[in-house]
Amino acid sequence: MSLWTSAEIAAATDGTASAGFDVTGVTFDSREVGRGDLFLALTGETTNGHRFLDQAFAQGAAGALVSEATPHPHVAVADTTAALDALGAAARARMQGKVIGVTGSVGKTGTKEALFAALDRPEPGTAHRSVKSYNNHTGVPLSLARMPRETRFGVFEMGMNHEGELAQLTRLVRPHVAIVTTIAPAHMGFFDSEAAIADAKSEIFQGLEPGGTAIVPFDSPHRDRLIAAAQPYAGRIVTFGLGDGADFRAVEQMRTRTGGTFVTARFDKRELSFTISQLGPHWVSNAMAILAAVDAVGSDLEMAGLAMAEMGGLPGRGARFLASVDGGEALVIDESYNANPASMRATLAVLAREDGRKLAVLGEMRELGDHSEAFHADLAEPIAAAGVERAILVGEAMQPLANALEGRIDFVHVPDAATALDRLNAVLAPGDAVLVKGSNGVRLSGLVAALAERQRP
Repeated sequence: MSLWTSAEIAAATDGTASAGFDVTGVTFDSREVGRGDLFLALTGETTNGHRFLDQAFAQGAAGALVSEATPHPHVAVADTTAALDALGAAARARMQGKVIGVTGSVGKTGTKEALFAALDRPEPGTAHRSVKSYNNHTGVPLSLARMPRETRFGVFEMGMNHEGELAQLTRLVRPHVAIVTTIAPAHMGFFDSEAAIADAKSEIFQGLEPGGTAIVPFDSPHRDRLIAAAQPYAGRIVTFGLGDGADFRAVEQMRTRTGGTFVTARFDKRELSFTISQLGPHWVSNAMAILAAVDAVGSDLEMAGLAMAEMGGLPGRGARFLASVDGGEALVIDESYNANPASMRATLAVLAREDGRKLAVLGEMRELGDHSEAFHADLAEPIAAAGVERAILVGEAMQPLANALEGRIDFVHVPDAATALDRLNAVLAPGDAVLVKGSNGVRLSGLVAALAERQRP
């Protein structure tokens, strides 16, 4: 079954189709175009997608959404970015299943992926989610536009770094369930306080469908603030976490031999025991939010537990592999996608559990504004507590941390990821465990890719 016909695209976007065609996928990145796709020729300050139309059709595109003349099969509109929003809204309108929206300063991508796995496990192929971290003003409508019409469960990640952004996105997604994972000092360069971040994250509740469910972190200092923000929009408010009184609470937890956690969750006078394959105590709390959402949409909780036991590590967010070094192998923990003070602490706690010598390649944390120096310096204590024997600090903003670590552990401070790789290669030894984490703009993913090339076949 086609994802969209040209007639449906034209009706949704108030456009004009040049010919009849069907598409099986949607993308605005010409590098991702595959056979049968609709290519969205978006225009922006630095690029114009119309320049890549020939390339897109050479790669197999079935049609394009355009605002400039082209001989290729297309739907012509006045504004392709506005048309993308319209196509996303049309996808949401025709979908008859349940939709879950996820936001938070930390853990939203992992929670989204685990929710997708949990909802797809009972009936594979019936769930849909936003891929990668497509969580902004173009990524969210694209993820909606890619949603098959027969989808039973849709899971969408929504991000923001300014007030008002989530309000716009959530009204497009119109979730039946809205989750806030963790509030942390991310994007502090754009907000006066962590409480202001909580207010911005709580905008997700404004798009809830009538009678919808708001899911709030019980252990957060901003819990009551989030609950108050949800009350005008939610038919039901559910809390999750570890503290006594949470609606979905982890009452027992035990580390498994593979590093995951065996958990017993209690909710509504029921209990469920299952294993979380993902590493770190923060995943225990995330799992409670996942169970709350699965319960809210009426899916299978036992299957959700199985799905969380089967999940592998996510690239850039906890994926693990062994890299060959002279005389053996070293463990690489890939947390290279992004970083803020809370996620740095959480992943350092994961590193602390590993055997062998512990190394950390840590890139600077961005968008922290006037708080940047203090937040970087404050990482000295969790680094020491994790037992890190050698740290490689990457980026100019790491200078306060370098000052704080002086005389405490062995470290070097380097300007970029390429230099960090050279320094790591010089010291990496068999049996080492190395954590790689930093803001995405530091480009530590390239360092990880270089290490991944050294995996044994």
